[in-house]
Amino acid sequence: MSGETMYIVSDAHLGCGAESEKAEQELCALLDRALDEKARVVLLGDIFDFWFSYKETVPRGYMRLLGKLAALRDHGIKVDYWTGNHDMWVFDYLERELGVTMHEEPEMMEIDGKRWLLGHGDGLNPADKEYLLLRKFFRSGVCQWLFTLLPSSLTFAIARKWSGSSRSNHKEKDPKECSAVADYCQRRSELEEIDYCVFGHTHHAEEKILGENCKYVNTGEWGRTRTYAVYKDGELKLRRWGE
Repeated sequence: MSGETMYIVSDAHLGCGAESEKAEQELCALLDRALDEKARVVLLGDIFDFWFSYKETVPRGYMRLLGKLAALRDHGIKVDYWTGNHDMWVFDYLERELGVTMHEEPEMMEIDGKRWLLGHGDGLNPADKEYLLLRKFFRSGVCQWLFTLLPSSLTFAIARKWSGSSRSNHKEKDPKECSAVADYCQRRSELEEIDYCVFGHTHHAEEKILGENCKYVNTGEWGRTRTYAVYKDGELKLRRWGE
């Protein structure tokens, strides 16, 4: 069989913890594989544990990853990036500097003749009104403008403390939050024709069939478990790096 090949990764949380450098190195190795195969790359959010783009300043580090993304684009390989709840402030940096196509909300796309619903996965639980309100505030222009008034050293310190607190309070995702992503995909698949629903955010890798024809895949968490998804020869499957 022939057709498009695609690598899909989420939740690397680069910049977090002692294992971050190894996670980045192995993610770059995966991107080398994508480069060799001329495979499309889809990054489904929280690739960075935190990011905030000032006009003239961006966070330090991540040079290996940024270099690999630049190499992919230089070879004409498509790279799509959905922002997550940790890296929602990437803004247009990757798009402007590297040519990466940026997305914020779940989006329908046609790839290899199939209909795909892709997204990060946060904000899909309508019952979590507190988070939905917080998410709306963080994505607002007012909040982003307020952060630009602070020096970058203070901004990054505040954000990393908040991010660390968020992780320690949610080492294991609430089962309701995990099911909310799959439930959202189930509802969408009942309303329109979808071949594949692929999301991250829950840190729980899984795949299952919704209805008769729609396959749901959650890529899990690259940061700790190194799970990801591969679409090749017309099949979408979960994989674990090193296996």
